[in-house]
Amino acid sequence: MEALPLFVLPMVLMPGEVQELRIFEPRYRQMLDDCLLDEKNFGLVLNDPFEPINSWDGPRQHGCEVEIIHHETKGSNHFIQIVGRRRFTVRKVIAPALPPMSDPMFEDHLNEEGLLPDLQTLLECIPKDVGHSKLYISGEVEYHALDESLSIELQEILKEVLNHVLTRIGIVLRIEVQMLTQWIQERVDHAVDENPESVYTVSALVLSELEAKQQILACDSLEEAVEELVHQASRLEEEE
Repeated sequence: MEALPLFVLPMVLMPGEVQELRIFEPRYRQMLDDCLLDEKNFGLVLNDPFEPINSWDGPRQHGCEVEIIHHETKGSNHFIQIVGRRRFTVRKVIAPALPPMSDPMFEDHLNEEGLLPDLQTLLECIPKDVGHSKLYISGEVEYHALDESLSIELQEILKEVLNHVLTRIGIVLRIEVQMLTQWIQERVDHAVDENPESVYTVSALVLSELEAKQQILACDSLEEAVEELVHQASRLEEEE
C-alpha cells in the first residue's frame, strides 16, 4: 500500500472516464502543486459527511486514481482535465494538518471581506505537534488492477443495458427510427469491447446518481459490477 493524496468531493469518477475540475481551495491548490511537481497522480473519492476527518468530510472507502491530462491557470483558479485510472480501497486515512476555515482558530486570519488567507499564512497556522504540512486528506490505498478481459457474455449484457437506455432516450427526443438505430449502434460499439473498463464506461453513461455509481466502484469483480449495473438501471427505470 502507498499514500495517495485524496480529492474528496460529492463526485464519483469511473476508470477511463474523463472529467474537468476547477481547483481554488488552498488545500487542493497545495495538492495540485505536489502532484504536478512530483508527476504523480491523486485519488478522487466521494465525500462522507458522517465520517469527518479533522472536521472535514471524510472519504468513502472506494475511489478512483486520477491522472492529470491537461492543466491551465486562470488567476487564482486552476482548471484540470483528468482521466480515471485504477480503482482503489482506502485502508487508512491520513488527516489534514488543519481543520476548515470555519474553525475558531482562524478568526484572526479572515479579513473584512471574508477572503481566505494565502497558503503561506495557513502553513504558519499548523500546530507543531501535527508532524506534517499537508492541508489535504491522504490515504494509504490498495489498488485493484483490471487484468482480465471482459467475457463475451458480459459484453452482451452491457450492450443490452446501454441499448435499452439509449432507445428510451431516443424515443423521448423523437429521433427518427432509422437514425436512432444507427446512433445507438455507433455508441454501443464505441463503449463496449473486451476492455474491462467497458463496465465503467457504460456505468458512467447510464447512471447519474452518485450512490449508484459508488456501488459499481465498490464491486470486487467485473461480474459483480455488471450485475450491480443491471440492478441500478432496472431500479431507475421503475422509478420513472
